[in-house]
Amino acid sequence: MLDSVTVRAPGKVNLALGVGPLRADGYHGLVTVFQAVSIFDDLVATPLPFGSGTQLVITGEGAGVIPLGPDNLAARAVRALGAFGASPDVAIAIHKSIPLAGGMAGGSADAAAALVAVDALFELDLTRDELADVAATLGSDVPFVLHGGTAVGTNRGDQLTPALVRGSFHWVFAIADAGLSTPAVYAKCDQLRAGIEVADPEVPQALMAALIAGDPVALGRELRNDLQPAALALRPKLQRVLDIGDDFAVLGSVISGSGPTCAFLVRDGDEALDLAVALTSAGLCRTVKRATGPVSGAHIIDHRSAA
Repeated sequence: MLDSVTVRAPGKVNLALGVGPLRADGYHGLVTVFQAVSIFDDLVATPLPFGSGTQLVITGEGAGVIPLGPDNLAARAVRALGAFGASPDVAIAIHKSIPLAGGMAGGSADAAAALVAVDALFELDLTRDELADVAATLGSDVPFVLHGGTAVGTNRGDQLTPALVRGSFHWVFAIADAGLSTPAVYAKCDQLRAGIEVADPEVPQALMAALIAGDPVALGRELRNDLQPAALALRPKLQRVLDIGDDFAVLGSVISGSGPTCAFLVRDGDEALDLAVALTSAGLCRTVKRATGPVSGAHIIDHRSAA
């Protein structure tokens, strides 16, 4: 058995998020286009003596706020692999850069990283598809973060079809000073659409064509999010953040997922730096991060063998 495994998992941005009507099971049918971006959480898994249980330590984004108990997604991932022979006696150390409750799949990244790390640590030899099946039981975004790249997600976002993409895209993310509750955003969305007949969402063909062509200008025109009106209603200040992007004539802007992170698509690294400086100077967000996408999903970056 290995002494330790280090896994890196990316955050994500929703290029498009179509939200269907509320279903009888309490969920909404979704059609979303995910892209993994170069903002990462790193997770180190090491085995512990028998009976120690799962022990979590978190540094970086959300340290001191994220719960370390059994409901933590990384801890749940460890338990889920118990059915395949993994021991629960493992130390999980996570250094976070993905914002907490920011619509960028920070918790899902930790779950995906834990699946990959524990699979390697205990030599379970599960395939990516098998890990993805486990991932889907942990959360709607976990399978995508496991795979990375760019993909269309349907149902609850957990049924994935890889998307063809040419080239790389430059992003700037304005990170809010407080998160938004995903259930609250969906509830507000339902409230805003009350009395309106809501159609089932469809795959955005113009956006997919822009990705295939590697055309950032066309992609910027097609960014959209059905949850954005709800997020803006709950956090009106976000509109002022989006307006800064308009002042800089960015290619496109969108609130990622359930928010409150504002994502801006720009032409290149120089424009990304200029926009990041302007957003920081405005004082409307806690921090600003630059990234590119698409990038790989959760993957091992280091491992150490037992002596």
